[in-house]
Amino acid sequence: MFEYLFSQYSDYPKHEIFLEITAVIFGLLSVWCAKKNNILVFPTGVISTMIYVYLLWKWSLLGDMQINAYYVIMSIYGWYHWTRQKGNVVEFPVSKTTKAERKWALMLFFLSMFFVAIVYSYFDKFTSWTAYVDTLTTGIFFAGMWLMAKRKIENWILWIIGDFISIPLYFYKGYTFTSIQYIIFTIIAVYGYLEWKKILQQKEI
Repeated sequence: MFEYLFSQYSDYPKHEIFLEITAVIFGLLSVWCAKKNNILVFPTGVISTMIYVYLLWKWSLLGDMQINAYYVIMSIYGWYHWTRQKGNVVEFPVSKTTKAERKWALMLFFLSMFFVAIVYSYFDKFTSWTAYVDTLTTGIFFAGMWLMAKRKIENWILWIIGDFISIPLYFYKGYTFTSIQYIIFTIIAVYGYLEWKKILQQKEI
């Protein structure tokens, strides 16, 4: 079983294996901090995503590479957004999306998929089902990260869907460590949604 899951790494450069494991560790730390509504979600996320930008470029997963480049930018924005205060009160606490924000998230979903589709077509990368799945998850994660940066509870719903879809994608491509990471991401995202829901319920009391 172990050999079946990790045999593909026998041909990988050692530095890429090290980088993938490092990115997975910081990625898990980031999602755990997000679950706890902790500002460290962003610096840990930046480290993970910067490593993945390089690895995904090497693996020809162009959609996910763009997702991670976008994560770096949105993490910096989210870091600033989460720390804004009026006096001793957090200016942007956990909240639900407004009708306008849902429209923006939907637009971001479709625009990001359209852009990735153009990139894949230009480089003639639509040669496998993984390219189509990668395009879909790009849209989901772009919208999810934007909602996360704005501290909207609905971000967790998109993370759950996107993480779950990514499990077989990375396993099929042979990146077992990353696939396992997405299994854990899915579980943490479910608990993250429940924890943020409790925060909202406490605010309404």
